[in-house]
Amino acid sequence: MSLFKKIAVIFMLIAVNGWSYDIRIAEPYPSAEIPRKVVIGVGHGDDVSIHQALRAADDALKFYEDKKVHIRIVAYHQGMRLLLKKEKAIAERVQALQQRGVEFVACGYTMDADKIEDWSLTENVEVVSAGVAEIIERVQEGAVYFQP
Repeated sequence: MSLFKKIAVIFMLIAVNGWSYDIRIAEPYPSAEIPRKVVIGVGHGDDVSIHQALRAADDALKFYEDKKVHIRIVAYHQGMRLLLKKEKAIAERVQALQQRGVEFVACGYTMDADKIEDWSLTENVEVVSAGVAEIIERVQEGAVYFQP
């Protein structure tokens, strides 16, 4: 078979099967009733870490569809930059993900230590006493932990 024909066959298989042929979905299959649970920890405040976390959430939402995955992004230490209103471009992305069901959580210990006030956070952010404990407890409930 010529190279051209091989490439054509590959593209036809992709078109018919989509990209999911390379990922074996574990049972129980994700659904609105039994979504995949993911907790993403953001402890670094650099642009790369923040944008990787937001991109990971977006990718998971695209792959599983919004209703089949439950995502909580927990910011602590320098990662609190992710949740600050004054970071306008980041705040827009956070709000867009919130509209798709992603929950954002701020670490109260970090807020106290860095003197961050509630009013300085993007709207609809949950504040918990300890971000690390929040991650541990969500993992204990069965969430997969991801840190970019």
